[in-house]
Amino acid sequence: MSMKNPTPRNIALIASLIIAAIVFMTQMICWLGGWIITTWIPVVISVVLTFLSCYFIFIYLLEIFIYRKIKLIYKTISRFKDSKEKAIEQLVLKTDIIGNVGKEVEEWDKNRSDEIAELKKLEQFRQEFLGNVSHELKTPIFNIQGYIHTLLDGGLDDPEVNIHYLQRAAKSAERLCLIVEDLEEISKLETGELSLDLRTFDLHDLVQDVFESQELHAKEKKITLGFKEQILNPAFVVADKERIRQVFVNLIVNSIKYGREGGSTLVGFYDMHEKVLTEITDTGIGIDPVHLPRLFERFYRVDKSRSRDQGGTGLGLSIVKHILEAHKQSINVRSTGGVGTTFSFALKRAK
Repeated sequence: MSMKNPTPRNIALIASLIIAAIVFMTQMICWLGGWIITTWIPVVISVVLTFLSCYFIFIYLLEIFIYRKIKLIYKTISRFKDSKEKAIEQLVLKTDIIGNVGKEVEEWDKNRSDEIAELKKLEQFRQEFLGNVSHELKTPIFNIQGYIHTLLDGGLDDPEVNIHYLQRAAKSAERLCLIVEDLEEISKLETGELSLDLRTFDLHDLVQDVFESQELHAKEKKITLGFKEQILNPAFVVADKERIRQVFVNLIVNSIKYGREGGSTLVGFYDMHEKVLTEITDTGIGIDPVHLPRLFERFYRVDKSRSRDQGGTGLGLSIVKHILEAHKQSINVRSTGGVGTTFSFALKRAK
């Protein structure tokens, strides 16, 4: 009989023995004092009857009134756990229900605490996201509104103003459309609505195409685009080619945008048996370690004023993250301030 986690029968037995012992001692005192009792038989009978009656009364009270109510609580708590349903049906009163309830309550409390903490975190993220969305949308909307009102207030008749302001309004409208399109794309990636077109292709050729499309942009900042030495070439993978093109475009454009004049952006491919590891390294301004954990959040900007001056929607890295997650992969980043940044990710290697 375990005293650490007693069952109802253990408790009833111990309590009955204690009461029977008290009755026995009382009877013995009376017998030794010559009061009423003259033989052992009444003593034995009274002790046995006391023990049995107390035992069954305690069993009834504990199992019917107390343990069944505890069991009901236990079932209520455990109902939130799918894997427990079958175990609850097989639960018998002889098991350590109180001990189980204690463990379940502790686990339930921990889970609720974790859920509350996660909900608070999500609420904070939601508030930040709404604030960022409103700010990102507000800027081009206010610009368009300002240009149109200026034209309506007489600027339309001024040939030196009307074309210039219409061009600015068109640029702000394009930025507004880009933000909405990127948000829609992230939403589809998150909900799985966007199916992947998996095919075999060479990463080396794909990156070469991206380099050619960004060549003029890179020349403006005198940034060299190229491949690292001793890399896997060709590097055939199985993935959605157009989605992976988006990944490279976003990462390479960022490396040029935040790169230092006269620097470089180099891409490397490495054999990892069943996968191909890709690294994109620049010699840019680098990223402070405090920003790295939130780098892939929507609209998160390391330097907000400078980032907006450089253009973009603030959703590029978030799209990169979601595309790679759709391929069941993740993206990693390491950076040193004033030295540069390296983004890396893996894709399934083609057989």
